[in-house]
Amino acid sequence: MSDIDNRPNAPRQTDRWLEPGKTNVQVIYILYLAGLVIGISGLIGIVLAYFNRGKSEAWIETHYTWLIRTFWIGLLYATVSAVLLLLFIGVFLLFAVAVWFIARCIVGLQALSRGEPIAKPQSWFL
Repeated sequence: MSDIDNRPNAPRQTDRWLEPGKTNVQVIYILYLAGLVIGISGLIGIVLAYFNRGKSEAWIETHYTWLIRTFWIGLLYATVSAVLLLLFIGVFLLFAVAVWFIARCIVGLQALSRGEPIAKPQSWFL
């Protein structure tokens, strides 16, 4: 037989983004940003964040906490804004929520690229 049949089941190089760590966190940030256009990718991101939380280094864990809170707080803000669409103020609030969401993702991506933890992962703002 060939050498391929004798190799142990090694993980594929492309599976690395599923494992807890820096690459996985980066993928979740990108899924969140894509979720502003394609809604389902944000849901995939939150599932990955919950699945990998508690399995990585402490500074990476701050990013998982930040990501999970960004999703739920953003959903809360978006729901309130959607209800307020009846009063027309919701249009402005939805725009503000989108800016807030994008800003949190950018802050997280920048900290991740520098190898730093999120300073206040429990924060509701930036």
